[in-house]
Amino acid sequence: MKVDIDMGTTSASEAARLDIEELLATRLLVQGNSGSGKSHLLRRLLEQSAKWVQQVVVDPEGDFVTLADAFGHIVVDADRSEGELIGIANRIRQHRVSCVLTLEGLEIDDQMRAAATFLNALFDAEREFWFPVLVVVDEAQMFAPAAGGEVAEDARRAALGAMTNLMCRGRKRGLAGVIATQRLAKLAKNVAAEASNFLMGRTFLDIDMARAADLLGMDRRQAEQFRDLKRGSFVALGPALSRRPLHVTIGPVETGARSSSPRLMPLPDKPADVEDLIFTPDPQDFARPPAPRRATPAPRATTDIMEDLAQAVSRQENEPQGAEPETPGRRPPMDAGEMENWIVDTLAEITASPDSSFRSDSELYQDFLMRGRMRRIAGAPLSMSEFRLRLAIARSGVDEETAASDAWQTALSLARRVTDDLQGVFLMLARAAITCDPCPSDAEIARAYGTHSPRRARRFLDWFEEQGLIVLHADHAGRRIVAFPDFDAQTAGGDADAPLPEGKTEAAE
Repeated sequence: MKVDIDMGTTSASEAARLDIEELLATRLLVQGNSGSGKSHLLRRLLEQSAKWVQQVVVDPEGDFVTLADAFGHIVVDADRSEGELIGIANRIRQHRVSCVLTLEGLEIDDQMRAAATFLNALFDAEREFWFPVLVVVDEAQMFAPAAGGEVAEDARRAALGAMTNLMCRGRKRGLAGVIATQRLAKLAKNVAAEASNFLMGRTFLDIDMARAADLLGMDRRQAEQFRDLKRGSFVALGPALSRRPLHVTIGPVETGARSSSPRLMPLPDKPADVEDLIFTPDPQDFARPPAPRRATPAPRATTDIMEDLAQAVSRQENEPQGAEPETPGRRPPMDAGEMENWIVDTLAEITASPDSSFRSDSELYQDFLMRGRMRRIAGAPLSMSEFRLRLAIARSGVDEETAASDAWQTALSLARRVTDDLQGVFLMLARAAITCDPCPSDAEIARAYGTHSPRRARRFLDWFEEQGLIVLHADHAGRRIVAFPDFDAQTAGGDADAPLPEGKTEAAE
């Protein structure tokens, strides 16, 4: 059934139509600076389509709860346990009820965890409940950031994984993602890339204008028009909107947000006794407990240690060649070859720890840097991105002969196309294919990612296959085989349900 909803008017004063059925299959990305009218656009879309399709809104600020009175959405407060959120999400899909998940009042880490739990539960619903759902995520850069920030690594990974599932694999399960972001540069590329429909609003930064122009297939010189767009005006493109870039002005809405843009209003007349009014104390002033003063923390001892280490390295580097060390037992600086050997050995020690798979990359990176300081290495031997890739290589178990092969170099270039958290899994599979080892089981893949859920491991394989990186098939005995078309290699047959080999049981169990 074809259903067109009215989003407003075009520059030719015609109705701007959006094909809901096409949207469900192709997803939508909305971009615009704060104040450009993104929330107004989402509200118009939700109101116009409310009677045609089930809706789930992930609402960081609680602005969309007003849909409940006018359109029957239920409001789900995210300040609940994980089990409660999963149960509610399952029943939402089962009974086809539209809802608003309000994250208002939660810290950013808790917002990310709650959104990830709810979205994953929608994604994991039983096949019989895979009815079409429009999943609208406002401020999507919070849940799918392009880079790590000051949030907990586990929260970032959980939210990014949930958003990736929604945009990359949600269509088969009836989930159609509609994501809105203030800046494309802040949004993870693998999440943004899955949208086929775009509504680009006002933006001022060159990098965002250039990326918006690229997504719309416009010339870079045409990108300047994004600066001139008025509030509520967008450039639309996509199979559900228009086959060519089209200027659209969003129409009015029936409901309003609880918060609104600030408006100028005249100041009240100044009272004659304004000083007495302000400076005369109220009895409650003396009843309030004094706010605790935050003591200035003493500097950590590690700061002094790092300074001493840096000075020691500096003295060491300034000494003439052949000079005897001033302090007995002090190690000389390493050359490039020794540094590389130290990096390889240190990464091997880190990955050999039974709990390393279940520690965040940031924790392991700090461990790596501390080992370097103990070896009196000045600065960071590897950047964070380099460390993640080298860590993924170390976890793959590749030997020197395999690492020198052309197939492995191709695998490394392909690994850069997947998210950082999945590089270790991808390279483990690639190494098994190059050496013709049996395909790792779901339990081994889950452990390589840092989870105890074999079900998630199967999702990773499906996602790799959807990206065209691997081909999954089975041998005559029904054992799983993973093939890599880009370097013409495949694993031997492996039992997907096999338990972890002895000696590799997770520490948490």
